[in-house]
Amino acid sequence: MPDAVMQMLGKQLVHRIAVGQGDINGDDFGTIFANAIGGIHRNSPLGIADVVLDRCAWSVKTIKRPQPFTATTVRLISGRNSPNYSLGISDPHDDTEQTGRAVLEVWNARVDEALAEHNELRIVVMVRNLESREFLVFEEEAMRFTPEDFTWEYNSRGNLEGCNRVDGTHHFTWQPHGSQFTIFRVVPASAQRFSVNRDVPLVSFEEVLSAVNFENDWISIHRREQREEIETPLAPSLFDLLR
Repeated sequence: MPDAVMQMLGKQLVHRIAVGQGDINGDDFGTIFANAIGGIHRNSPLGIADVVLDRCAWSVKTIKRPQPFTATTVRLISGRNSPNYSLGISDPHDDTEQTGRAVLEVWNARVDEALAEHNELRIVVMVRNLESREFLVFEEEAMRFTPEDFTWEYNSRGNLEGCNRVDGTHHFTWQPHGSQFTIFRVVPASAQRFSVNRDVPLVSFEEVLSAVNFENDWISIHRREQREEIETPLAPSLFDLLR
């Protein structure tokens, strides 16, 4: 990822820290990343293509860690994969292997759907700690998974875990209640790290309003016109009760 993109990520994070936004969520990072690359943040709950630029799309993820620089693996919540809704499996415990295959098929279908609209689909991940001002960023291809490569079993908490059939590496967790699907990914050697090495002064509420020359007449209060017909009286509001 070019240094210019990393600089833009850092600038936007400094801005958020300065105005008192102590942390960010996935949607926030979608906007930050889109601004950094000159793309568009779709901000839609549908599909996995969060940010688009020309014919390329990214699924955007961010997670919080105490020490981002030393992270070696990450857990990425990757949507809700319901085999009952998508593939008609009413009892996920009836056939564990079939349920696991179905969960991956739902993911693969989402990848296919995104690639039908875009030439390339990637995942960009930011591991963050806004308190220590340390960040790790990496991107990689959003791949389809071959269901036959994994074996499935329920853990002690009742969640379904998918492991590599050859070496037993834990790759996926699926929660029957809520259908949350998590992918475990190794942080690649190409991951980039950056930090904010200055204390960021907090810009107060009043300073922001002063900077934009705010005046009270910017705010117009629109009152609903009184209707002539008789309406059912409403319960008193909190403001009425406090008068």
